[in-house]
Amino acid sequence: MAEYVKVCGVADIPDPGKQVFEVAGRFVVVFRVEGQFYALEDACSHDGHPLGEGQLEGFQIVCPRHGARFDIRTGQALCMPAVRPTPAYDVKVENGQVLVATQPKR
Repeated sequence: MAEYVKVCGVADIPDPGKQVFEVAGRFVVVFRVEGQFYALEDACSHDGHPLGEGQLEGFQIVCPRHGARFDIRTGQALCMPAVRPTPAYDVKVENGQVLVATQPKR
């Protein structure tokens, strides 16, 4: 069973919006789009640049360094120069709190 840690309250992230947190020693960017929460490792799979500094466009985050795009729901790389996905994390909401899994999805 996955372990989760509380990162913030639901109201702390605007919709749409994003915020970076440290989860189990890793930086994770948590997104809120259309009332749902998603989380990715805060590193572009192309060169490691923080994705949390990028522009959120619908369900995509754009790496500010070279323009790689990732689907925030899955971590899938959508365009060059990134070809590998970035790790995605399960997110759940309990009692108005946002919780992120301590390990990425497999």
